[in-house]
Amino acid sequence: MNNSVGSTGRVLWAGLRALLVLTVICGVLYPLAVTGIAQVALPGKANGSEIKDGNGKVVGSELIGQTYLAGDKPDLRWFQPRPSNGLGANSVNTRYKLILSGATNRSGDNEDLITWVKDAKAAVVEDNSVKGYTVEPSDVPADAVTSSGSGLDPHISPAYAKIQVHRVAERNHLTVAQVDRLVADHTDDRILGFIGEPRVNVLQLNLALRTLAERQ
Repeated sequence: MNNSVGSTGRVLWAGLRALLVLTVICGVLYPLAVTGIAQVALPGKANGSEIKDGNGKVVGSELIGQTYLAGDKPDLRWFQPRPSNGLGANSVNTRYKLILSGATNRSGDNEDLITWVKDAKAAVVEDNSVKGYTVEPSDVPADAVTSSGSGLDPHISPAYAKIQVHRVAERNHLTVAQVDRLVADHTDDRILGFIGEPRVNVLQLNLALRTLAERQ
């Protein structure tokens, strides 16, 4: 009986020691080591890829999209992001502050999705057609009327940025050439030259736009 109790005690003590050692290694030392390496090697990414304005204030992350609204409608002074789950129209969740990630989960022949896309295309054509420049429905790229898989895509295609240039220039009393240059300067190429597609970060572009507009 005493041998059985002693053996059980030794096993329990060995298990407790293993638990304590593994807790310290995996729960304390390893996270601290990874965090320290990340802060030294990639501090920006480790801290959430924050984007700051000219005053050093954090205004968002380059990984998460934002809305640009005037009331409940797009603020047409700014470049607009793609329709996105959690970012506004064409969405299941319209409350961005909840940061819910996910797509609409509608199939390509879903009637609701077809209606959303048609309405979104009509809005893009109407919003971006200004005096001397008319957007043709055939010019509207897919990312202007559909949400991304994550629903929080911070980027748009150069094609979508391009059809917004005339409207943004007019609303901010800038020349088309000035806004075209902003888009070109904020267009990122494919990763390593062959991965993905060229893209424009909307938040970074709008921060540059605000700086330019304030100088006028």
